[in-house]
Amino acid sequence: MKLRAYLLMVFVVAIWGSTFVLIKDALRDSTPLAFNLVRMTFAFLILAVAYRRHWREVSRGQLIAGAVVGFFLAAGYQFQTAGLVTTTPSKSAFITGLVVVLVPLLSAVPALRPPGARRPRWNAFLGAILAFGGILLLTLPATSASLIPDFTSINTGINTGDLLTLGCAVAFAFHCISLGHASPRIRFQPLALLQIGFCAVFMAASMPLIEHPHMHITVRLCIALSIAAVLATAAAFSIQSWAQSILPATHTALILTLEPVFAWITSFVVMGERLGLRPASGAILILVGIALTELIPQPHVPTAHEA
Repeated sequence: MKLRAYLLMVFVVAIWGSTFVLIKDALRDSTPLAFNLVRMTFAFLILAVAYRRHWREVSRGQLIAGAVVGFFLAAGYQFQTAGLVTTTPSKSAFITGLVVVLVPLLSAVPALRPPGARRPRWNAFLGAILAFGGILLLTLPATSASLIPDFTSINTGINTGDLLTLGCAVAFAFHCISLGHASPRIRFQPLALLQIGFCAVFMAASMPLIEHPHMHITVRLCIALSIAAVLATAAAFSIQSWAQSILPATHTALILTLEPVFAWITSFVVMGERLGLRPASGAILILVGIALTELIPQPHVPTAHEA
C-alpha cells in the first residue's frame, strides 16, 4: 500500500510539474484568470459528481473553513498563472517550491500554527535563507559572467512574473496553514468540494477587476484545460488526499520538491529552455533549502496542494 502511495504521489508531482509548460503555451489563447476560472469550474463539476454523496455532510462551519481555504487557493493560482505570462515555466516552478520553506516559517507565529504543531527548528530558518539566496540568483541579472547578482538593477532586473510567482508561493503557504487548521475537523471529500468550489467563486469575482478576459478556443487550449482540470486538479487532489492518510507529511513534502525538477525537464524537452550557471545555481540552492527544511523531522505541516 505504501509503495502504491509513493508511486501515485510521484505521478501527481510529475503532472503538476509538466503543467507549467502546458499552461504557459495555452496562455497564448487565453488570459490567465479566464483560464483559471474555466479550469476550477470544470474541476468542481467533476468532484461535485464524484463526491455527490458527501453534500449532506456540509455544515455552516465547514462552509466557513472551505471559504478560507478556497480564498488562499484562488490567490495562489491567480498569482501563479498570471506570472507564467512573463516568466519561464522552470523559474515559476522553483519559486513556487518555496512554499515548503515558507510554511514552517509562518508556523513560528503562534496564532497561525496548526493544532498540535510545534515551533519550527533552526533548519527551517537556514533553509529559508538558502532559498532566498537561490531566488536572487535565479531572478536578478548578474554584473558580469560571475554568479554575483546585480543588486543595483533590482527594480528592472526582476521580472514581473517572478514577483507574481513569489506572491503565489506566499498564498499557497497560507493555503497550507489554513488546511492544517481545517483538515483535522473535516473529511477530505467535502473539504475538496468546498475549497475548489469557493476557489472558483473567488476567481469569478476577482477576474473582472484584474483583467479583460478573453478566450480563443483552440485544440491546445482545450487539451491544457482538460489536463489541468481533470488530472492536475480533480484527480491529483483526490490522490494526494488518499496518500496523505498513509504517508508521513514529511515524505510527501520531500516528494513535492521534485515538482520543479519535472517542470525544468519538461521545459527543456518541449521548449528547449536551458538554465545558465547562475540560474542553475539558484535553482539548486532553492532545492537545498527545501530539502534542509524537510529532511530533518518537523512537526506535521500540510503540503502545498493538500486537499
